Amino acid sequence: MELIHRNLLIGIHDALQETFFEERKYADKVIERLLKGHKQWGSEDRRVVAQIFYDIIRWKKRLEYYMGEGVKPSNIYKLILAYCIWTKTHYKKFEEFDGVKTADIINKLKKNTVPTKAVEYSIPDWLAETLEKELGPSWEKEMYALNEQAPTILRVNTLKTTAKELISDLKVEGVDSFQIKSYPDAIQLDVKKNVFLTTAFKDGLFEVQDASSQKIGQLLDVKEGMRVVDVCAGAGGKTLHLAALMKNKGQIIALDIYEWKLAELKRRAKRAGAHNIETRMIDDNKVIKRLHETADRLLIDSPCSGLGVLKRNPDSKWKIDQEFIDRIKKEQEKILQDYSKILKKGGKMIYATCSILPSENNEQVAIFLKNNENYSLIKEEKIMPSEGFDGFYMALIERKA
Repeated sequence: MELIHRNLLIGIHDALQETFFEERKYADKVIERLLKGHKQWGSEDRRVVAQIFYDIIRWKKRLEYYMGEGVKPSNIYKLILAYCIWTKTHYKKFEEFDGVKTADIINKLKKNTVPTKAVEYSIPDWLAETLEKELGPSWEKEMYALNEQAPTILRVNTLKTTAKELISDLKVEGVDSFQIKSYPDAIQLDVKKNVFLTTAFKDGLFEVQDASSQKIGQLLDVKEGMRVVDVCAGAGGKTLHLAALMKNKGQIIALDIYEWKLAELKRRAKRAGAHNIETRMIDDNKVIKRLHETADRLLIDSPCSGLGVLKRNPDSKWKIDQEFIDRIKKEQEKILQDYSKILKKGGKMIYATCSILPSENNEQVAIFLKNNENYSLIKEEKIMPSEGFDGFYMALIERKA
């Protein structure tokens, strides 16, 4: 890889500054805006910018060790230079690198050691402690996997096409992909490409959705004609999967506390040809109360730490802390308790998170079942990042008749 154009360097610098030092700026949106604003960059330039940007976010703590100081708005060019030296990325001696003492960085690299596991895996000290406490010795294997780049997985929209047809359609558009064994609706790209520019995407033939996430829809065991409620629907990735599994028959009520997310869901549903989805904003408790004991199936895709999806969102490990995790666990407990009342007697629900911490997952389910004897666990599934896809947890729970 080469960094030989100054405008690419400046773009990476500005995107990193925004992500690290501005409130509520998330890496995926920051890079999206940067690339949209530089349409003159070719595909190779865009690839270089995106890879360096994400790699530096992922390896920030390790790079800070090589630099000998924490990242500040004033030393981001030094951070980029440290990355180039560490990864042997060919770079030009830009004026922005003037004055950076590279000898110290090179000496540390020659030693080929780092002082702590937190530095080795480039995570905050508190997170290394939490992962070790909750996962035991396996935490390092999981953290190693979470520092790899995530593959691009698509979910075939079976309302409009099949996996075989989609693979063929994408190939015509220069995108090579293959079907994933044991995941009926999932295909994986051979190499990362911007699939949102394809005709197949515009025609609603697929959604980008990780293979682990697709397991949730399958596990919920929805049938045509059922009434299904998705209480934390967000922009609707899993909602749309449920609509496809139900073949557009029956009713899905998608709830969320954010109106803009539901607006995005409506837009996506239209493109996908999913007509059995109704959106409702949770603006007071009455919205939930009106739905008590009305759902055949219920999906609670709970807010969580997101530690299972750090491959995709590496910046989130720098934006959360232990206090946030403690707060989210209380929220999870409340959501599970309050929203489970939507389920009919004899109905089934899933509690799911994209976390790998037992305290957010099976321990939450254990608390809920202890306090609600009229619910029982049918099955739970834990998918760890070391298995190749995102880390997810899902528990299928039945409300006794």
